[in-house]
Amino acid sequence: QVQLVESGGGLVQAGGSLRLSCAASGRPFSSYAMGWFRQAPGKEREFVAGISRGGGSTSYADSVKGRFTISRDNAKNTAYLQMNTLKPEDTAVYYCAAVRSVTAVISTRTSSYDNWGQGTQVTVSS
Repeated sequence: QVQLVESGGGLVQAGGSLRLSCAASGRPFSSYAMGWFRQAPGKEREFVAGISRGGGSTSYADSVKGRFTISRDNAKNTAYLQMNTLKPEDTAVYYCAAVRSVTAVISTRTSSYDNWGQGTQVTVSS
């Protein structure tokens, strides 16, 4: 098990930027692929971005490609989600998730991840 704590959420105007952080503890961080998901009120949790355990592979939902960037610093046990050109439809609770991985394959399914943070609220005003 790895414990995950998100931070960096908040209220921002459309067109603005935020950087979310996900601090991990408990297990070797470099053994885990990381994902960011989000859940808006009344909607299912959806994949936003993922990164392989070494950081060499990334994957993004079509809705955020070109605007969001996922990264990780294994020395700091932290994953990041840089969000630029935010839109009101990006408003959601954002969760980071982790799964032990031995490959560079990144899953977009919530069921693939067995470690979750508590979430951080991102609100984008129009």
